Amino acid sequence: MASNRVAILIAAMGGEGGGVLADWIVRAGQSAGLAVQLTSIPGVAQRTGATTYYIEMVPPDGTRRSNSAPVLALNPALGEVDIMMATELLEAARAAANGFMSPERTVLIGSTHRVFATSEKIEMGDGRYDAAKLLRVVKDNSRERILFDMEQAAEESGSVLNAVLLGALAGSGRTPVTVSHYEAAIREGGKAVDANLAGFAFGQAHARGDLEEMAREAAKRAARNAGAEAPLARARTTFAGEALDVIEEGVRRLVHYQSLAYASLYLDRLDRLRKAGADDRLLRESARHLAVRMSFEDVIRVAQAKVSAERFARVRREARAKEHEPVLLTEHFKPGIEEIAAILPPGMGRAFIRWGERTGRLNKTYWSMRVNTTSVFGFLRLWTLSKLRWWRPRSLRFQDEQAQIERWVDAIVRAVAISPALALEIGECARLIKGYGDTHRRGSANYAAIERAVIGPALSGALPATLAADAVASARVAALADPEGASLSRTLAEIGDRTPALAKAAE
Repeated sequence: MASNRVAILIAAMGGEGGGVLADWIVRAGQSAGLAVQLTSIPGVAQRTGATTYYIEMVPPDGTRRSNSAPVLALNPALGEVDIMMATELLEAARAAANGFMSPERTVLIGSTHRVFATSEKIEMGDGRYDAAKLLRVVKDNSRERILFDMEQAAEESGSVLNAVLLGALAGSGRTPVTVSHYEAAIREGGKAVDANLAGFAFGQAHARGDLEEMAREAAKRAARNAGAEAPLARARTTFAGEALDVIEEGVRRLVHYQSLAYASLYLDRLDRLRKAGADDRLLRESARHLAVRMSFEDVIRVAQAKVSAERFARVRREARAKEHEPVLLTEHFKPGIEEIAAILPPGMGRAFIRWGERTGRLNKTYWSMRVNTTSVFGFLRLWTLSKLRWWRPRSLRFQDEQAQIERWVDAIVRAVAISPALALEIGECARLIKGYGDTHRRGSANYAAIERAVIGPALSGALPATLAADAVASARVAALADPEGASLSRTLAEIGDRTPALAKAAE
């Protein structure tokens, strides 16, 4: 850090307290007798451009004339940031991509949690950026790193993310400011002082490595495992290698979602793949997609999430409500004919959908509801609905989903004998099917089109094995790129036109 100058760049999103964090750092630096300057550039919105705060601080120079002041920059120079602070993983990667970070100079202090961008959420499939790649980018562009899930740390300490981030900065020892100066800056702020100091201490301990993170994670895992011992023991006996950790998480997810028997069905389906000769990669990816498909979203699942004690506690923390302060929480629901039919018995549900089609009301008629879950009556409405897990296997949606899942697993099993690459691509097609309502309907229709035009011919031998995997991949990518299906229709037509010539050339 040349000339004792410390350059700090903070990247934050709206509502994360980046301005408060910057003010704390400035106050602490000034209290320590440093020359400090702060400039900020507001972003457009939460995920279209971070708000950045740039701070330069310089210790007093005994050789400088008393009436002279240091000249400080208003903006960060590329590659000359000493400390990069990011409130979220993608923001850290953005700073690296923009050239502010340097592998020879920059110390990165940031949170590893994700707040998904709109572009990630609107994808037909899994549109999330690869977290492993984001981590690789920030690691390749920084000299040292202090990275952990600061959002989780804030929740555990009963504080907020910016206080944890300040604690990590103090614990890093990379600024000429003492811990007491940072603590004094929080006190001077005068807002939520005790909670902010708790988060500050938590972040400081994380940065110094004083917390027994592994022991705490083990305790959390043990709590999640409660009631799932039998299927987990079976998973560890039957499966090994790279797929086991994903399979274990899938078991926990499905026990919580439905029951022990449902988790056993999950293992039965994976065991079919194992016996068919699936390798570790195929097992791992299939296990991940299968767990998501089997825990599909329905109104029962939504009600489960809405009335969970963890959610109420999180809302209170986010609202920064004190113990004696009431919090009113109103949920907005807008179920349509398909959502209601989904939890009816199959015969009744299909009749309801046919009525909607016949009358032209399907996908046009919705029932808007507002439920106050912090009132006794409102809470009991959703709580009662959440307890209908026992009914779920008798519902139309459950039976339809299980039939589709079985057909998908069968296709993967058959494909293993033809081509491991084809089996993997068929497994990846599960990314098309997610959510409920219009999203689920479009995704299911796209998968059915690919199954009919490409997967079926590939499994029957009508499409050469050497071409099948690429054809399935091309169709899947086209479906994910265009929610309306026009791109998929063009791609399937091109595959159909090219297949006879390609098949003859491959003979």
